[in-house]
Amino acid sequence: MRTEQPRIIAVSSGKGGVGKTNFVANLALFYASINKKVLVMDADVGLSNIDVLLGVTPRFNLKHVLAGEKRLKETVVTGPLGIKIIPAGSGVRELTNLNEEQRLQLVTELEDFDLDFDVFLIDTGAGIADNVLFFCSAAQEVVVIATPEPTSIADAYALIKVLRNDFKVRHFRLIVNTARSEKEAFDTYSKLSLVADKFLNLPIDYLGYLPLDPAVKDSIIAQKSHIVLYPNSLFAKKLGQIAKRLIENPSGDPGGTLQFFLRRALRI
Repeated sequence: MRTEQPRIIAVSSGKGGVGKTNFVANLALFYASINKKVLVMDADVGLSNIDVLLGVTPRFNLKHVLAGEKRLKETVVTGPLGIKIIPAGSGVRELTNLNEEQRLQLVTELEDFDLDFDVFLIDTGAGIADNVLFFCSAAQEVVVIATPEPTSIADAYALIKVLRNDFKVRHFRLIVNTARSEKEAFDTYSKLSLVADKFLNLPIDYLGYLPLDPAVKDSIIAQKSHIVLYPNSLFAKKLGQIAKRLIENPSGDPGGTLQFFLRRALRI
């Protein structure tokens, strides 16, 4: 019987198009490569695409679960290196804003989920929609992806602010994506960190950065992991450093079961 609880990590962003899902896909595969059992939940319901990035074609998804047609465990598909994926429905408008009943149904399904895993990655949508806030508050810690663009920084702060003030989330970790240099990445972190400290009295943990790499686009088009196609790239090196830092130095709530965090998100 498993004695240790899995790490529950939500990955989110203030705006779309910052490379969040690509990061989750590569992070999952990195953990799988070091013999971690990984479960990825595509929580960008209505606009899902992590299955596309990983080159899998699920028959069923969350739409079938919420319609009562399938159990959650029946939707799980196996991706590269044996990672398990809970797919969401893409292009399904009714999934973009789950109501309280649907959230409770999803929580109940997850509570009955008996798959053994070490890391549970939740790939949320972007912004401050209710779905995003719900899934972020259901995690031990929240990783926010931002780019050096001013709009990305502003939107990342908005997400953190709402989660801190309205959902009492206390632990945030930042990754700067598509940075042209280590200095640009740290400057981006510093801008966000200073504002969060001044107005929210909230420290932000800097996990590191991922460099701007034109080959990332090639990996996405090929539906292959960048760290597999280009294992010696700076991107792969930096992702490995971030992954190890994230798993070895937890900053969120240290204990609690998956069920505990899910119920907390529902405020039950």
